[in-house]
Amino acid sequence: MQKHINVVATLQIAYSILGLILASVFFVLFHVIGDFVNEHDAEFVLSIIANVVMVFAAIVCLPGLLAGIGLLKRKEWARILTLVLSVLNLFSFPIGTSIGVYSIWALIQAENVEAFKQK
Repeated sequence: MQKHINVVATLQIAYSILGLILASVFFVLFHVIGDFVNEHDAEFVLSIIANVVMVFAAIVCLPGLLAGIGLLKRKEWARILTLVLSVLNLFSFPIGTSIGVYSIWALIQAENVEAFKQK
């Protein structure tokens, strides 16, 4: 069962990094489009949208990174944070749903709960 904890940690980290990469792509894309349009108002609005998307992605993705790192170190707070994030991921169909279901299943197993309480 220890292997499942490592897999959940890796999935949390990878899913968070994927979210940050996608947000970065949108950030750059909106700025490039804003520069290409040559209209000050459009450039300003697209710049605001790009910044909001990036800040939102950071707020949403950083807890997943922290949870994944904490799981690798077998911290109890990381298990609880991952369970909360997994419930939220259930609404992100289809990848988030599958990660959420697997993470919840793996982290509520009695053997894994005990592994976190021993550390």
